[in-house]
This record gives sequence, structure tokens and C-alpha cells, in this order.
Amino acid sequence: MSFEHYIFRGRQKLRRGFTTGSCAALAAKAAAQMLLGGERVATVEITTPKGIPLKVPVLKAELTCGHACCAVRKDAGDDPDVTDGVLVYAKLCKTSAPGIRIDGGAGIGRVMRPGLDQPVGAAAINRVPRQMITKELQAICDRYAYTGGLEAVISIPLGSRLARRTFNARLGIEGGISVLGTSGIVEPQSRQALIDSFGLELRILAAEGHKSVIFTPGNYGRAFIAAQAALAATSVPVVKCSNYVGEALDFAASNGFDKILLVGHLGKFVKLAGGIMNTHSGMADCRRELLAAHAALAGAGKKTVAELMRAASTEACIEILQANGLRTDVFFSLLSNMQSHLERRVGEGIAIGAMLFSNAHGFLGQTETAAGLIASFQ
Repeated sequence: MSFEHYIFRGRQKLRRGFTTGSCAALAAKAAAQMLLGGERVATVEITTPKGIPLKVPVLKAELTCGHACCAVRKDAGDDPDVTDGVLVYAKLCKTSAPGIRIDGGAGIGRVMRPGLDQPVGAAAINRVPRQMITKELQAICDRYAYTGGLEAVISIPLGSRLARRTFNARLGIEGGISVLGTSGIVEPQSRQALIDSFGLELRILAAEGHKSVIFTPGNYGRAFIAAQAALAATSVPVVKCSNYVGEALDFAASNGFDKILLVGHLGKFVKLAGGIMNTHSGMADCRRELLAAHAALAGAGKKTVAELMRAASTEACIEILQANGLRTDVFFSLLSNMQSHLERRVGEGIAIGAMLFSNAHGFLGQTETAAGLIASFQ
């Protein structure tokens, strides 16, 4: 029984999947049907918050006089999700106290830092999955006119091992993975999932009292930062924002950060000089155009501008600028534009700056505010 819902990314047809939250709700509903109805069920169906129905086989069904337990297999579709294929279990029992209680069992992490979706000490089962589970359990209670309470324990036996491949430990979730999902559906190669991830990291840092942050797109930036004595010596957190600079700045501003430094490779961050805050090449690839335009402003002739436009990479552009005595003036011009666009994005009251590097040439330059920001980090 396959989940056949598709989306297109460009010309590529990709199959959607469903979240661990949907799995937990499905498993809990099946277990409730067995516990209150007294019979095993072969399939279970829910409608996700996105409005898409799910019908899946029920696995590992157990029914005793005291509890019911069953599992649902996670299907991430064409998304590279570490939880794809794992079994998500729900074990249900009746309680004398009214209401529905949801907790985490084996493989489900515990929240150990403030600022997450759930309070410190709670199982890392997020708000929307909890709502989904509660909704499905209440519907089964109503069907069988059951007025007592229920306790649902969600577990993912492989969760502790899988958690090592996630950011959970860094975020403050210990002992396992999280039960996640806001729509119930996994969108392949989800842009929103990545943005939500660093948005959550910023929210946690803000809850811990941080007011300063360093953003970098990825591992090259982290390595460069670690090699800079003035940056490596600070306790300011470094957050990877991938290509989504604009969203990162918006999250930082809305969470009360007042000092922001961006550190990035020229190949990505040159785009900020054009006000482009999503640096993915599929969104905009104007690296050579920006370098050529600022070279022309710095006095480059037509031949040099043409060379820059033909260059295979930004590293090659640096060589051309250097050979023509333009490197210093061009990077000063680019960085000035970057500063203007960054200040416009974050608004008043936030100190912001940027630093550029390349793999071959190392440090290339920084905005006029960067030195003061770094000094304030000490």
C-alpha cells in the first residue's frame, strides 16, 4: 500500500511522504480501535492537517486485556529523511483519570533546554502531532461511548541511534529523535524544513539569553571562522543558514538579536551586494554580473569587464581583478552595497556586518561595521 502523492521540482517528479507525527497519530488510532473495540485492525486511516488522507497497514499489532500496541512504518517519499522506513509505535492503556495523556517511550527524545516546542522535561513530541493524536483518540472514544481516560506512549525503537544523525543533541533534545510535522506530509527536499530548523535553533539561543549571532551558509564558513583567531575566541554561536540569508536575518530580528555578523564565501555572498537574500543558484546567479559591474565602477575597461563576464568562477574573477589592480576597490564597493542591503533588511536597532572569503585566497574583506562587531563579541 503505497502513498502516491507527487509534486514537481522543476522537471523532476517527486513523491511526497508523511511525517513521524502522522505515523504516531495513525498508530495511536489503530491501537485505540483495538483497545476499545476488542479486535485487531489491518489498516488505519486519518486525514492530515494538509487535508490529504492517509491509509496504511497496521504492523506489530498486540492486544491484551490491559493494553493495545501497534506500529506504522514511516514513508518519507523521495525526501532524504533519516527516519524513512522506521517503525513508529503507539501503546495505549485505559486510565482512571479522564482525558488523554501523551508521552514518549523508547527512542523519543526529551527536551532539556528552553525555547523548544515543548517545555523542559517533556517528550519531544511537537504540538501539532499531539493535536493529531488527541483528535484521533477522541474520535475513537466517541465512537465507542468511552468516557474514561487514555494514555498513549509513542516510541521509535531505533530513535536513539538515528538521533546521532540529527541536530537534536545540539538543540537540547536528548535520548532520541523528535516526533515532528505541521502539515502531516513530507515535501521532498523541503525548503521549509531547513528554514524551520535554523529558526528553531535561533529561538533556543534567544531563550538562553544570546543577543549576538554569526551566520554562515555551511561547512566552508564554519572552517574559515574556526581559523580566524578573533572569531574562534568568541562565545558567540555560529548558525548555518544555508542559502536562506533573508529568512535567517528575519528570524534573528524577531527573536531579539541585536548583533549579527555574516561570514560567507564570495560565490554566495557576492549576491548580497545586489540585494539577493536567497543565494541558491536556482534563485539567482549574478555573481559575474555583480563583479563586472563593480569593476566597471572602479574604472575597469571593456576588456576586463568582458573577461570577468567570461570567467568560470568567482575564484577566477579574483585573479582577474588582482591582475588589473582592481581587487581592493572592487571589494570595497561590493561590501558597501552589501552593508546597505543588510541594514535595510534587518531595520533599525540591529548592528550588522559581513565578511567575505574564498577558498583559494582566504580573507577578502569585510564591511566597515564588521571590525567593531567582532571587537564587541570578545
